[in-house]
Amino acid sequence: MTVKSPAIQQGKNMAKRDYYEVLEVDKQASVEEIKKAYRKKAIQYHPDKNPGNKEAEEKFKEAAEAYDILSNEQKRQRYDRYGHAGLEGASHGGGYSGGGMSMEDIFAQFGDLFGGHFSNFGGFGSSHGHSVHRGSDLRVKVKLTLKDIASGVEKKIKVRKYVSCAKCHGSGAENDKAIITCSTCKGSGYVTRVTNTFLGQMQAQSACPGCSGAGKTISKKCPACAGEGIVTSEEVITLNIPAGVGEGMQLSMRGKGNAARRGGINGDLLIVIEEEKHAELIRDENDLIYNLLLTIPQVVLGDSVEVPTVNGKVKVKIEPGTQPGKILRLRNQGLPSVNSYGTGDLLVNVSVYIPEKLSASEKEKMKDLASSENFQPSQSARERIFSKFRDLLH
Repeated sequence: MTVKSPAIQQGKNMAKRDYYEVLEVDKQASVEEIKKAYRKKAIQYHPDKNPGNKEAEEKFKEAAEAYDILSNEQKRQRYDRYGHAGLEGASHGGGYSGGGMSMEDIFAQFGDLFGGHFSNFGGFGSSHGHSVHRGSDLRVKVKLTLKDIASGVEKKIKVRKYVSCAKCHGSGAENDKAIITCSTCKGSGYVTRVTNTFLGQMQAQSACPGCSGAGKTISKKCPACAGEGIVTSEEVITLNIPAGVGEGMQLSMRGKGNAARRGGINGDLLIVIEEEKHAELIRDENDLIYNLLLTIPQVVLGDSVEVPTVNGKVKVKIEPGTQPGKILRLRNQGLPSVNSYGTGDLLVNVSVYIPEKLSASEKEKMKDLASSENFQPSQSARERIFSKFRDLLH
């Protein structure tokens, strides 16, 4: 299993509707307004209200996906900045894995918004009314060099986590006969209570206290996992890190987190990128910067010098009369965009070393040169320098 690339095919992006449009809220909507809008949509398109209606089911999932993003501050900020392209597989601090949400995901994650169940039309825990456990997410940090980031890299990591019990296959029972139908809810996973209000009698459903919404109970627990259905173990996981990732970016592997109790939904593995500093290159988004220090003879007479890139040294020609502060741009020698929007450049910033000590003969030579007309700055040179400083101040 691999990490999904943050890149999304253009056609797929175009097919997705704007999340604010899905929930019918504006971009300044508060979290409470978003939650209220989601409740309304979820009730409208819930499968128990629309049996066999595939379009309603898709809208139900679409609303849940929109709520998942907009109710999370980090995911919402990333979506507002990059749109759908910034959410597939990674987010700067968000971590949305993309690929749509299953019905089990929705019931497991958002059931608490409705007190565990929808009133009057079926259980909010699965399409059969049973609650579904969800394993917790795991977070790991992965250090990458600029070379790793430039080309993408495969990493293997060892993770200690909860996995499904091999003896009972995650059921938590000693054997199949030890799994029995809950006597309290008769296997439905929920109980119904009737209350009297000023509007008349109202029905409400909640998770069964006898089986916690599972619909089943265990008469004899598995000795290997003490009835939990999970045990701790180590797993080696292969990470395929896409090119162009950056410091703090978060990738997600669906289902590679902790296993859930008694056959529920596994959590996700969240991979946080740590970028190692390069000894010579400085990253500026997708561009790289190198400070090139030259001698006075080199900039006066011209030269050919080597500069580092992420893939080795390249030669750069220094034209005679090159001025300090000049930027030499090497096209496509930077880092690729994580969303496949091209490659950055290598910017070589020219600096000139001024000798701090001179011998007597060197001082005499400098005095002779100082009186030369060619060593006096021209008016155009003065204007260029003034313009450059003015631009920096503005």
